[in-house]
Amino acid sequence: MNPDLDRLQPYPFEKLRQLFEDLPTDSPHSAIRLSIGEPRHATPTLITDALVTHLSGLATYPLTTGTAALRQTIANWLMRRYGLGTISAETQVLPVNGSREALFAFAQCVVDRSHPGAKVMCPNPFYQIYEGAALLAGAEPLFVNTVAASDFSFDIGAVDADTWRSVQLVYVCSPGNPTGHVMSLDEWRTLFALADEHGFVIAADECYSEIYFDEAAPPLGAMEAAWRLGRTDYRKLVVFSSLSKRSNVPGLRSGFVAGDAAVLKQFLRYRTYHGCAMSPSVQEASIAAWNDEFHVIENRRLYREKFDQIVPMLSPWLGVERPDAGFYLWARTPGSDTDFARALQAEYNVTVLPGSYLAREAGGINPGAGYVRIALVASPEECLEAAERIVAFCRGRQ
Repeated sequence: MNPDLDRLQPYPFEKLRQLFEDLPTDSPHSAIRLSIGEPRHATPTLITDALVTHLSGLATYPLTTGTAALRQTIANWLMRRYGLGTISAETQVLPVNGSREALFAFAQCVVDRSHPGAKVMCPNPFYQIYEGAALLAGAEPLFVNTVAASDFSFDIGAVDADTWRSVQLVYVCSPGNPTGHVMSLDEWRTLFALADEHGFVIAADECYSEIYFDEAAPPLGAMEAAWRLGRTDYRKLVVFSSLSKRSNVPGLRSGFVAGDAAVLKQFLRYRTYHGCAMSPSVQEASIAAWNDEFHVIENRRLYREKFDQIVPMLSPWLGVERPDAGFYLWARTPGSDTDFARALQAEYNVTVLPGSYLAREAGGINPGAGYVRIALVASPEECLEAAERIVAFCRGRQ
């Protein structure tokens, strides 16, 4: 067996299961799960209708490149969403079965094992796939803390030149999971300059890009930043996006990667052997989803309604603020984050995720400790009920 498998830590939700395993199961309260970022708004009928209409696609082996129609649809969406002057649907776009599998596979393609000591950098806290991808590619994860004192920014300026020389891949997440921080143009300018100097590739995880609060001010994207900074070839940059959060279809497993044509050419070669082509039926449903913005606007309205109600309720108790984007609240706990999550579960049957489970110790601290992640993914009514229980829980501990 691959010995690096033994280096993988249990996934956060396995740790959560262990934290709760001896708690009573006969709560007088109905269960409200706000621990996992699984969208639970209704899937738009335009997507399900397109899927059902094209079930004949199940009788066809799909191409790894996807159809020209899907690639062009994605390219058109990128140009509309980010104001890009041009993008090649043929060489700079590739459909993938959700961003998660692609984020993992990308490290296996990019990391050069012939260079001992290769490092893969990511923010801390982070999406656990980044760490697993690095370890199973034969590289060492390098965690850069994102903390409140720096507005949860990705403080790459703190990394010394000797370390940069061993970095081959940098994962960034903007809007961030769990903090919701959106990278600025200046942050991207710095990261692009470092990529040019040291030769690493940037993997930009943007699966939360379409969950934001001001319709007139969508979050800056990585390709948008590159275009505005004159990097019209998107060199050293590959963006990962998904329909899961945008269109409430986490089970569809549909997303895309886009960016540097030279990198994507090699990633396509890898994926041809990986055997991860998207079903033709799913491709047709994806075309319908990417071509429609009305359901996305309504989706954002529901999230905005929840944040408008819940942030003022929880702020006095947990110090929460509305994030730049995304559907998480990154909430401070009065003591241990694991104790808080366990007691809240036991007393009120509301599940939140301890922040320490989303981070690793780096620089002498675990930057997730003392926080819980609250995913406002349930209905407005359920989220409001959960917030009322959390307030009652906190009040009872004064």
